[in-house]
Amino acid sequence: MSEDKRVLALFAHPDDAEFMCAGTLALLRERGWQVSMATITAGDCGSKEHSSEEISRIRQGEAASAAKLLGAPYQCFGSFDFFIQYDRVTLLKAIKLVRQVMPTIVFAPSPSDYLIDHEITSLIAQTACFTCGLENIHTDGVSAFKKIPHLYYADPIEGKDKFGNTVKPTILVDITSSMDTKEKMLCCHQSQRVWLQSHHGMDEYTEFMKRLARDRGQRINCIFAEGFRQHLGHGYPQDNILKVELVNLVH
Repeated sequence: MSEDKRVLALFAHPDDAEFMCAGTLALLRERGWQVSMATITAGDCGSKEHSSEEISRIRQGEAASAAKLLGAPYQCFGSFDFFIQYDRVTLLKAIKLVRQVMPTIVFAPSPSDYLIDHEITSLIAQTACFTCGLENIHTDGVSAFKKIPHLYYADPIEGKDKFGNTVKPTILVDITSSMDTKEKMLCCHQSQRVWLQSHHGMDEYTEFMKRLARDRGQRINCIFAEGFRQHLGHGYPQDNILKVELVNLVH
C-alpha cells in the first residue's frame, strides 16, 4: 500500500461519516487506500433509554464495527455531545491524530450545518490539517507531519445549511457501486434508529440516508452519489485528488 494512500474521516458523532461519506471511503478502500475513522464524541446524549455512560459504550462499539467493514481503526476523543469545544485540549488531540495517521485526504463535516457540534468539528479538522506540520506545536510521542492534507467537507444533513439554504456540492462522487457497503456500515448503528425515531421523528434510518444520495445522484445521472466541497484556502492543496483517484466516478 502506498504511503500516500491514507484517508481520515474526522466527524463529530458515530454514524456521521456513515451518513455523509462512507460510500467514498469504500471506493478509496477498494483502490488500496488505508482508511481511519474518528469522532470527537461518543454520542452520549443519543438515547432515551440508556445513561450517557451506557450509550457511549454502545455507540463506540457500533462505530468500531462499522469501521471494521473498511478494515479501519476507530477512535473517539471523548468529548461530550453539544459541548465540543474549539480549545487547546481538543485541537491537540486532532493534530496528534493527523500526525499519527499521516493522511493525504481528510473528510470533515460541513462548516454550516444544523448542529453546532458538526460546525465546531469542521473547524477543528481545518486547523488540524493546517497546523499538523508546525514544529512548535508539540504532541507527545508524535512528530510533525509536514504535508497539509487535502481537506473535503461533506454535505450537511439534508443538503441544507442552518438557514435552510441549499448547499451545492462542487464535487460529486458516484457511489452506486459502494452503496451496499455504506448501508451495511450505517446499519451497524442500531441504537440510533430508535433515537432518531423518538427525537427527530425520523424513521427508516437507511432510507433517510439514501434520499440525499439519490438527490445527489440525479445531478450526475447515476443512482447514488455523495457531495463534497474542497477547502481551497491559502496553503492547502489545490488539486482535486479525488478526481485522480476515482477517475470516471467524480464529477
